[in-house]
Amino acid sequence: MQVHEKSQEYREGATNYVKGRPGYPPETEAWLRETMGINQNRKVLEVGAGTGKFIPPLRKTGAQITAVEPIAEMRDELQQAYPDVLVLDGAADSIPLPDASVDVVICAQAFHWFATSAALADMARVLVRGGMLGLIWNGRDETIPWVAELSEITNRYEGNTPRYRTRAWRKAFPAPDFLPVNERHVRNAHIGNAEEVVLKRTMSVSFIAGLPSDKRAVLEQDIRALIDRAPVLREEKVPFLYETSMFAYRKTQGCLAAP
Repeated sequence: MQVHEKSQEYREGATNYVKGRPGYPPETEAWLRETMGINQNRKVLEVGAGTGKFIPPLRKTGAQITAVEPIAEMRDELQQAYPDVLVLDGAADSIPLPDASVDVVICAQAFHWFATSAALADMARVLVRGGMLGLIWNGRDETIPWVAELSEITNRYEGNTPRYRTRAWRKAFPAPDFLPVNERHVRNAHIGNAEEVVLKRTMSVSFIAGLPSDKRAVLEQDIRALIDRAPVLREEKVPFLYETSMFAYRKTQGCLAAP
């Protein structure tokens, strides 16, 4: 599935997406600077930028940022929050930028939607020689009982929706023009009340946002029942734990990346 094909599912969920999605841990900033080589002299493109959840760590690098996002509601949220960022309508396989025009491409919580050779080819096209491609995700920690139960509730609705947790995105590699450089995993936590970090987070998931209203209502009822029976979820501050996974690739010149 290409990133522009998720429009219908996210169109009405932009607000939940903003409020319900976790941020990124401090280690992300070191990864951007040290591994991805981002600084104030670099031009960075975020593909599938959504509402801009990854813009804050990017801005701390001082880089010039361009964001590409196909969904108008998402672009509106991003542009309102970050008026200094250039926001463009586009998709991973049709990026509206010239050849060799950016130093780094970042896909935050998005690459599984467009893990195709066409998308990788277009990202390689806009990258300079030796440019970097960075992929990053927040994956929930399902070793925690209530998180595992939440996944059981939601996974029954996923169908064939692309998801990071299936690792299907890895089939896009090895890929021409990209050589793996670094892989890093760190702990992360989204802290807030259960309404925000559990319910709104869940309702912002693409395949749930796209459900008919009656099925969304049933799902919401099941999640509220989980919140009611799990004592930790009734606390004022709930820690929803994640593992943040970061993958770095360098653009080569037509040389097949090693497995």
